[in-house]
Amino acid sequence: MKNLKMIALLMVAGLTMTANQAFAEIGYIDYQKVLDNYPAAQQAIKEIDAKNLELQQFMVDKERQFKNLTTPVQKQNFESQTTNEFNTKREALYKLQTSKEEQIMNQVQAAARAIMVAQKLDAIVSDQVIFVGGVDITDLVIQKLK
Repeated sequence: MKNLKMIALLMVAGLTMTANQAFAEIGYIDYQKVLDNYPAAQQAIKEIDAKNLELQQFMVDKERQFKNLTTPVQKQNFESQTTNEFNTKREALYKLQTSKEEQIMNQVQAAARAIMVAQKLDAIVSDQVIFVGGVDITDLVIQKLK
């Protein structure tokens, strides 16, 4: 009899836990909208674009210099040197872009976590994952970041 009561209590507890999990509050965020409205993200994009333009200008300048070379040896040495310089600059641009993206993502995640706690949400997902339901916290994240 005691075992039967214990099994019944465990079943009720299990159903209660399952019911609570079924009503979990899920928040969602439109990450692109956050990036579009976050000044630090816009500044990072400008920095990356400026470095990208510098790289393009570097190649235009090198093409002009290459046209002025006369001997095959000069051209071969110039190509080798230019390739090394270009790869170094391209790698620096990639590192800058990766660093900025990671920095912005960390800031957005920190703001989203704070809102998740304040709003008593169980999770926050991308708006592209939500089909129906959920709580849009995009504007709250944007306000928190500003």
